[in-house]
Formats: sequence, structure tokens, C-alpha cells
Amino acid sequence: MLTRQIGLAGAILGALGHRRIRLMTNNPAKYVAIEGFGLEIVERVPLEIAPSKDTRKYLEAKKKKLGHILELV
Repeated sequence: MLTRQIGLAGAILGALGHRRIRLMTNNPAKYVAIEGFGLEIVERVPLEIAPSKDTRKYLEAKKKKLGHILELV
């Protein structure tokens, strides 16, 4: 599913003439997918807030199992 969503975004950005982007994500898998569509990532902008007691375990799982870049977890 990620590739399909990234493919649509890549097609739209390409049609608009964009080749270099700043990527807002914590998910490193998006790097590979986006670069596969010919876009150059010039900067990663993190999307992170301090975890609450209700979200900590969820964010820890994303970090451990999916490799998300989460500095506050």
C-alpha cells in the first residue's frame, strides 16, 4: 500500500515539475519508495511530539518493529 500511495504522490510532484523535496516523515521506508520514483530527498523533517502514557507503547513498537526514527521514544 505504501508504494501505491508514494507512487501517486511521486506522479503528482513530477507532473508539477518537482524533482527535489523535503520529506516530512519518521518512516525510513518512505525514503526508498520516494527515491524509486526519481525524487531526490534533500531533507527529512521529523514529525514528532513527546509520547503520552497512552501512546508510548504504540510508538515504541513502531520504532522497534518498523524502524521509525523517533528520538523522543
